[in-house]
Amino acid sequence: GAFMFPYFIMLVFCGIPLFFMELSFGQFASQGCLGVWRVSPMFKGVGYGMMVVSTYIGIYYNVVICIAFYYFFVSMTHVLPWTYCSNAWNTPDCTGVLDRNLSGRAALNFTDFLNATQKRTSPSEEYWRYWGQGRGVGKVVYFTATFPYVVLTILFVRGITLDGALTGIAYYLTPQWDKILDAKVWGDAASQIFYSLGCAWGGLITMASYNKFHNNCYRDSIIISITNCATSVYAGFVIFSILGFMANHLGVDVSKVADHGPGLAFVAYPEALTLLPISPLWSILFFFMLILLGLGTQFCLLETLVTAIVDEVGNEWIIRRKTFVTLGVAVAGFLLGVPLTTQAGIYWLLLMDNYAASFSLVIISCIMCVAIMYIYGHRNYFKDIEMMLGFPPPLFFQICWRFISPAIIFFILIFTVIQYRPISYNDYVYPTWAISIGFLMALSSVICIPIYAIYKVCRSEG
Repeated sequence: GAFMFPYFIMLVFCGIPLFFMELSFGQFASQGCLGVWRVSPMFKGVGYGMMVVSTYIGIYYNVVICIAFYYFFVSMTHVLPWTYCSNAWNTPDCTGVLDRNLSGRAALNFTDFLNATQKRTSPSEEYWRYWGQGRGVGKVVYFTATFPYVVLTILFVRGITLDGALTGIAYYLTPQWDKILDAKVWGDAASQIFYSLGCAWGGLITMASYNKFHNNCYRDSIIISITNCATSVYAGFVIFSILGFMANHLGVDVSKVADHGPGLAFVAYPEALTLLPISPLWSILFFFMLILLGLGTQFCLLETLVTAIVDEVGNEWIIRRKTFVTLGVAVAGFLLGVPLTTQAGIYWLLLMDNYAASFSLVIISCIMCVAIMYIYGHRNYFKDIEMMLGFPPPLFFQICWRFISPAIIFFILIFTVIQYRPISYNDYVYPTWAISIGFLMALSSVICIPIYAIYKVCRSEG
């Protein structure tokens, strides 16, 4: 509830306008995230910053896909391994939704029952903690784009019929106005918008560069942005109906049910799947869906990096050997992701997710907007769009690009810094050195912009 209002505000005034800007920018220039900056060479560092962000996301996203692959294969059994609490890795606090007894045993008395319910965990959560943390384009697009909706709908129908589902949905929809003034909520909303829409990754510019010059990217940006938002809201109903049921079953508040981050996909959803008939089949389909979505994102990230490298070098030799460039980038990403597969991998993954691709996306988008509107010139850009689409960008987008979007982003960044709180995972509080590494990752993409600008000034004649 605290998130919905800032989410829609950020979508309307930042997400959709900047999504349209990146699509039109890439489509007009027909270049990747580096080549487009021929319009303003001093800001080519924005493109390098996008490449750094895509590299970070590609590294840890690959690990999430691998976990989905693991769950996909272990689902090929007659009973899902996280259904019951009779496994070797389960703790005395475990109680499954299908278990009749508390922690595999009957509560001896009322006091034992109260003590146990205060710390009950689900078998899916314990399975994730034990195994998930290191212990233990063509016609296919039509399928990958529609199949997730089928699975989400199945989970939604099953979810809303469970006890406690309405409590979870009420928690999802109830506004928490006391948190509206919390800068972290607005910062998270901005990061979620930029992350889900792909702004500042470089992928939008890269994909749009393959469009026909007169393609109506304005229409595309509206449809894609709204569809993305609607899907996120719909998925929220699915998630919180399940969380409401789990909270009711475990005897805790909805806000205390599941881990944040990737744990949500590997705890709440798998728990729901155990309640469906032929649960292994639905589990296979669900994790197959995650794999398809993850691979689609990974393909885009890889193409962003490869296109940028090929465009930058630009000679015929490397263009003919693009396959080898792709292989080299993929192997490098694989090697860099190996540390995330260790027992400490989940902590590194969350560190990268919270710092490498969060507020740095917002900063890069803001600088890109300022560079195009005030360095290249808003009149020039509006004329370019009119030449490409046959009409100038609507007045709303012109105002957002020039004033509203940069202003909102600037104030969110200021208050986010003022109200900054270090991240944590379960009961683990990240040490100072880890937080420092997180900030270095975040700044490593943003710092590309001033460094390249200084380099360009020093290399310029006169």
